[in-house]
Amino acid sequence: MSLDALFDPRSVAVVGASANRAKWGYWLASGALAGRTRRTVHLVNQRGGGLDGVPFLPDLGSLPTVPEHVVVAVPPQQVRPVVVDGLAAGARCFTVITSGGTGPDEERELAALVTAHGGRLLGPNCMGVVDTTTELRLSWGDFPSGSVGLVSQSGNLALEIGRLLARAGQGFSRFVSLGNQRDIVAADALDALIAHEATRVVAAYVEDFRDGRRLARTLATARASGKPVLLLTLGRSEASGRAAASHTGALVSTRAVVEAACRDTGALLLESAGELVDTAVLMTATGHSAGRSAASRVVVAPTVPRTAEAHAHAAEGHVGAARTAATHADDSPAPARPLRVAVVGDSGGQGALAADALAARGLDVPELDEATRAAVAAHLPGRAGGGNPVDLAGAGEADLRTYSRITAALLAAGDTDATVLTGYFGDYATANPGQAAHECEVARELAQAARDTGRLLVVHTMARDTPALGVLREHGVPVYERIEQAAAALAYTARHRRAVPEPPPVLPNRPPTAGRVRDGDYGTVRTLLASHGLDFPAAAFVGTADEAVAAARRTGYPLVLKAMGLAHKTEAGGVALGITDEAGLRAAFARMRAATRATRYAVEEMVAHPHSVELIAGVRYDPAFGPVAMVGLGGVTAELLADTALALAPLTPRRARDLLLSLRHAPLLTGWRGAPAVDLEAAADALCALARAAAEHPELAELEVNPLLVHPGGAVALDAHGVPA
Repeated sequence: MSLDALFDPRSVAVVGASANRAKWGYWLASGALAGRTRRTVHLVNQRGGGLDGVPFLPDLGSLPTVPEHVVVAVPPQQVRPVVVDGLAAGARCFTVITSGGTGPDEERELAALVTAHGGRLLGPNCMGVVDTTTELRLSWGDFPSGSVGLVSQSGNLALEIGRLLARAGQGFSRFVSLGNQRDIVAADALDALIAHEATRVVAAYVEDFRDGRRLARTLATARASGKPVLLLTLGRSEASGRAAASHTGALVSTRAVVEAACRDTGALLLESAGELVDTAVLMTATGHSAGRSAASRVVVAPTVPRTAEAHAHAAEGHVGAARTAATHADDSPAPARPLRVAVVGDSGGQGALAADALAARGLDVPELDEATRAAVAAHLPGRAGGGNPVDLAGAGEADLRTYSRITAALLAAGDTDATVLTGYFGDYATANPGQAAHECEVARELAQAARDTGRLLVVHTMARDTPALGVLREHGVPVYERIEQAAAALAYTARHRRAVPEPPPVLPNRPPTAGRVRDGDYGTVRTLLASHGLDFPAAAFVGTADEAVAAARRTGYPLVLKAMGLAHKTEAGGVALGITDEAGLRAAFARMRAATRATRYAVEEMVAHPHSVELIAGVRYDPAFGPVAMVGLGGVTAELLADTALALAPLTPRRARDLLLSLRHAPLLTGWRGAPAVDLEAAADALCALARAAAEHPELAELEVNPLLVHPGGAVALDAHGVPA
């Protein structure tokens, strides 16, 4: 259902309006009245009174016209009667500021009542809604106008973001406070921002993802439409509560799942409100918002996991070689090089620190081409440096236009993708007001150079709110007070533009009850995974030592003995490897039965391959996102190494391969120090089989293979385990 009535209603009624500035009812009423040239505004308070010449009416039934959007700011026990009256009066959209009842059930019933009448409900327990493009301000606090759309489950965080945006010369196009999400959820609000022409960057703070798969589809839609999405969420993990169940549970945190969903859909997961604002400011700068202009040339290639050569060179310190490592085989995109940045400043120290800050964020501050150095040197005094960073050495103070000449030369040269101007520019008029007009003119020249070349210009300055900085912001040049802000914004923007998103995978239809797995025992899970194409060693399941000996005659020595029914067999003494004869088997059986009290055992062929690597592969059902696949370095050190990669399941072969190559220890898979590479295609196929089996069997909350032995000739699962939901 459309949200037009939420953002641009023909009429608004504020129930609980007040003339007391200390009350929510005042802010909602005064905000509504600010848009009365665009829409009809009704104020309701049963006690009477008025605000700004508009009388308070006693109830919704007293309104002379239909209220399309009703804002409810009354005590919880009065919310439902107000909504009932609103529906009777013809309202179809409700923003409920206060709690909608005594608990979640009452709130859900309230939402069901509204939607049954074809309406929409925002909240309850929300901060309201703002659309600066339609003069709709139904919330507490000040919301500066701009081009950032925000969806948030925290009202105070929204106010903080608003203040930071205002200081940077930006603001909101729309703001939606989600509250308890009983009807309108994050994906609904984000869809509306993506479709909103005036919103150039979409920001969100989400704690409860509800239907994570739907949200992932929304993030992918935003990427396809050219709207960057900047996301904040909580970092809390449930890993400690799941560690006893499986390694997979211990290695897959809620935040890691969100990180994987953002990576796969092209959204950016940030760490703080400050990072969100800094990145949004750069992305909303003229010509840089959606990467549709010539500025999109700053991104040279999509990012993919590093190749074996890149990993090997990086491990040995050959950073330059790692940046230009050979491409993947098959259809994988070429690896991206870092964003190349030129630095220019009026202080050698600040220029050097700027270069360090940029490099720390993974950006490249390269040597300039000879032609570029010559073009720069033509505008510098003899002692000034023409390298990168470029030190003006006082030339800027002698002639302010040196700033624009040098910056224009760097932007036009083409051997870097962006230029950072760092230092004092913007502050000259503070000490000498007579320079204000000249400094503003130079600021216009700087902005013009960025427009003409289509490359990024970012300014870091010790000045604050001066006329020249106002000119820069007005012409789309982002300005930062700290170099760390500029570096973070550039790094996040580069990451966004070089991402290679994939559509969120579609979950298969659930199988009938008769086909569902009823336990997570190794034998049961082994049968399930083998039916999906995963290879296992030959094995037999026994209950006594004599049965084990008989099975060994069929399997052959050497072999492995495993106790069944244990989540962590090795730690419990439930695994014996390399048994070579009957005596050794009987002795191992006796020890294992005494240690584990198990009643069922697996006698399994001992599999060993030269140049093999042990992986852990698992799938966990996330409450919001459904099945999430994980792969990492496995065996008994899986949790110690914690070298893992995640993606929403099921997997495509390409995504599975990329996950393998994104591991820190990927060189072990691709041929470390002359060793042959493992069969990556077989390893990827094994991941796909595991992910597909898990997606088809949601009755298993976790499904794990550990270890998955990958080697130059293929991949074989040496153990498996499931956790029933």
